Formats: sequence, C-alpha cells, structure tokens
Amino acid sequence: MALDKGTSKKLSGLFDGMMEAVYKTNGATFSIDLLAAPQVREFIGGHAAVLDSSFAKVEMSEAMRRRLQRSDYIFSGLKTFHELNEAFPALIDSDGNRKPFETFLNDVRKIDRTYNRNYLRAEYNFAVASAEMAAKWDRFAEDGDEYNLQYRTVGDDRVRPEHAALNGVTLPMSDPFWAEYYPPNGWNCRCSVTQVRKSKYPVTDHDDAMERGAEALQRDKKGMFHFNPGIEGKTFPDYNPYTISRCRDCDIAKGTHNKFVSHVPDNELCAGCKIIRGMNDCYSVVPTKRGVVRIHSKHGAGEAEENIDIATYLAEKHGYQIDLLPNPHNEKSADSFNHTLGYKQEYKVNSKPTKSAIDNSIRSGAEQADHLVIKIESDIDFDTLTRGIRGRVMQSKNISEVIVIRNGKDLVLSRDTITAKGFKMQQEDFK
Repeated sequence: MALDKGTSKKLSGLFDGMMEAVYKTNGATFSIDLLAAPQVREFIGGHAAVLDSSFAKVEMSEAMRRRLQRSDYIFSGLKTFHELNEAFPALIDSDGNRKPFETFLNDVRKIDRTYNRNYLRAEYNFAVASAEMAAKWDRFAEDGDEYNLQYRTVGDDRVRPEHAALNGVTLPMSDPFWAEYYPPNGWNCRCSVTQVRKSKYPVTDHDDAMERGAEALQRDKKGMFHFNPGIEGKTFPDYNPYTISRCRDCDIAKGTHNKFVSHVPDNELCAGCKIIRGMNDCYSVVPTKRGVVRIHSKHGAGEAEENIDIATYLAEKHGYQIDLLPNPHNEKSADSFNHTLGYKQEYKVNSKPTKSAIDNSIRSGAEQADHLVIKIESDIDFDTLTRGIRGRVMQSKNISEVIVIRNGKDLVLSRDTITAKGFKMQQEDFK
C-alpha cells in the first residue's frame, strides 16, 4: 500500500467539496444528475488518479494503460454513486430539519473514512495487482501458445491454502482456465503467472485445473473475481462491490452495445453508470503523485504536447487539478483550466534565447488567457528574459499573471510585480 498522508488529505478535501455540492441541492434525496456536478466530477477524477498512480511505473502498452485508466474512472464513479447515496440521509436531523453545514459535514466524514481510507487500501492493492497481471498478459500475447503459462504463489506462510492449491497449474495461454482463474483472485492476492518452456513442465489436466480453480475461489460466492484483467483490459471486474450481478452481462460494460441505439436505464445504478461512462469517454488522465491532469479527446493537437508537459509539471509540483480542453473557436488550438486556482491558463514553451521570442510567446498567449505559464527551454540570460516579459506585459493590458518555469523550478509574477520600476528576475527567485 503506497498511499501517503498527503494523498489521503487531498482526497478528503475533494470529498468535502463534493459534500458542499450535496448540501447545496434543494431536495433531501439523491438525484442522479448530481454525478455530473463539477465538484463531484473533480472527486471522481481525484479518486481515479489515486488508483491510476498504483500502476504508474508498471511497463505496459499505451493502449492497455488507457483501458485500465478508464476502468479506474468508471469504478471510482460507481463508488462515488454509493457515497452520495449514503450522504443524503445525513442532511436531515431527527426532527426533520435541515442540519447546519458543519454538522452535516462532520456526520458524513465517516463515509469518507470508510470508503476512501479503509476500502481504498484493498482497492489500491487490487488495482496494482490487476495492472501488473494485465501488462504480463499483453506480453504473453506476443508469443501466444509458443510457451505455456504457469500459476505461482509467493510461497510464504501468508499464502491462502486455497490459492496454494493452484500453485504449479500449467496450461497453454489459450486454455479457458485463464479467463476465470488468472490473478488477482481476491483482495490482496499476491499470486502471479509466468511463461515456462513446454519441455520443462507437464501440462495440467484442464478439468483438474478448473476444479482447483473453483476450490480456490470458493469464498467468492458472488463470482466477482472470475475475470482476467488482461483479456478485459480492466483493473476491476464489471461485477464488483459497487455494482450488481447483472453488470457482468451488460452490453455497455462489455463494450458490445450498438452506440447508435439508446440504452434505457432500468434503475438508478444503470442511469448513473451511463452518466459516468459518458463523462469518461471524453477524457484521459495523466497520473501524478500530487495533482490530476485530465486531457479532453479534442484537446488541440497543435498544442497538446507542450500543454501536457507544463500541466503535468504544475500538477506534480503544486498538486493542481487541471483540465486540458478543446478551444471552441479553433480545433488546432487548446484551452487549459486550472480548477485549483479557479481560472483559465495558457501554456507556452519557449526554446529560443531572444527577447523577440519571449515577446511573441506572451503576445500569442495573451490572446487566449489572462494567466500565462511559460516554460523556458533555452539558456537565455535573465536580463533578456526580464525585458521580454516586461515589455509585452506593459503592452498587453489583459495579462494579470505570468508563471515562468526554468530548470525544474518556477516563479509566479503578478502584473504589479512585472510592471514595477526596477523589476528584474534572478536565479534565486525561482523555487
């Protein structure tokens, strides 16, 4: 478990923000539309980012990473659905009166502790185990049945007896056994699978392997862990603690429904699932240790690379929640909104050590936002940099702030600071 206190504190802060949205609703019962509220979406994205971070360093294809991140987002959204449902009854006291906000918030913090600390520990471990095994499956697929796969436990005294019974099961990758009994086979399961040469180990009888698999998962009465994260491209199975058994056979969950045929939800969970999947369809998430960067699928290709670079730096360094959005007026351009600071930012990368290059970067940036972030990738001297920034800010009346990133450090400059007499940047100003 690699969740630190800072991560837990940040997630609790997002939970408090979500509860503010709950408190501001007119009714005392949960409305499914609340899932799309900005503060709720921010919490879902923050929770998903925590799960994403569990496999940030696991080597895998970019396609598999995107599929697992999508799974994390949907899982986080459905979990949030339940948290919201539990929070609404706490709005009203025993006399039927609406509680003061601080009383309500204090009462619902136990929901945060239960879901986002206690439950999250096992979920985080499951996400990393699923991701590691999905990445392995991807690599196994390159060889297909050229090698056999062998089930292995860790081999210590903490191994569950039922999982120990699977140790050594050896079968071709194409055997249906792996679709049901590929690890992880339960919360905090540490089992693994490895490729072995066909000449070195005998193949296990298929029926015997299936019997041992059924024995291993005998406590899984609901059949939640009968899934293969590599085949399905998911960190969590469709049927999990936050869904219902029918989710296992849902065409939307399986990705086999006709997108041109409208799905009619038959209960609130189905309706919530549809909203959550719709929100996630447009975004991918860049995992960072502190903040969250969400990238819209239509974020302008012309600026995407430098925007992702700068947004990731800001999220990592300062814990910001940033959305990289499409520009409604120019599909090749892009917008960036910093939710933590509450305003739009424009990002620029400057690689030329000249005053005119700095001037051009800031001038073009000022056409899209009042708050600019410029990353310096040249050896420009501080006098030239100072003159380039000050000259353009003096001419562009809308600029209120410029953040300069240089050599992994940054400096925040307000308009008053830049236009003040004697303004000059120095290396020691950057932190």
